[in-house]
Amino acid sequence: MSLYDEGHTIAGWTGCAVATLGSGVVGAGVCTGSAPALVGGAVLVAASVLVTWVLHLGGWGKPPGVRRRGEWRLSARDTQARDGHPGCVGCALAGRRTSAPVVTRAESIPLSPIE
Repeated sequence: MSLYDEGHTIAGWTGCAVATLGSGVVGAGVCTGSAPALVGGAVLVAASVLVTWVLHLGGWGKPPGVRRRGEWRLSARDTQARDGHPGCVGCALAGRRTSAPVVTRAESIPLSPIE
């Protein structure tokens, strides 16, 4: 099992469900030639981004990176969400900037002894 545990949160699953529903509505609109269904589906897909973001800011998402195994359960709330997560685009967009250092560049690792 991955240590990063990506997407196993209420925010992730809810956003995915809303996006899937919106994609289905867009698909039905394409099949039936219905402009209102196309627009409605596109609105649902856009709303999925907002729903995921709001839930993340409310503590139902997760910070970027590794979580401890005890925080992997779906119902685990993130207690640090109010302060913002280092390197998190969603928190930065909400104005939740932290003073913690963020790694912006990875070290180069030679792939062969020739390099």
